[in-house]
Amino acid sequence: MGKLDPIYSEFETEEEAQAYDTWFRAQVEAGLASTKPRIPHAEVMARIDAIIEKHRRATAAPHREAAA
Repeated sequence: MGKLDPIYSEFETEEEAQAYDTWFRAQVEAGLASTKPRIPHAEVMARIDAIIEKHRRATAAPHREAAA
């Protein structure tokens, strides 16, 4: 079990790094083989922007009331 330098790796051991790499590659392969309909990048970004804005408004509202 080889220890990895935290400056160069987010994993503590080579085994952890290899296990993550194996998992990640399987996820990529599954995604590429998927027959689900693709979502255009612009649509994904619009959805994420809406979620972020919704949460921004929800967390900002109490601060405005407290300041008033």
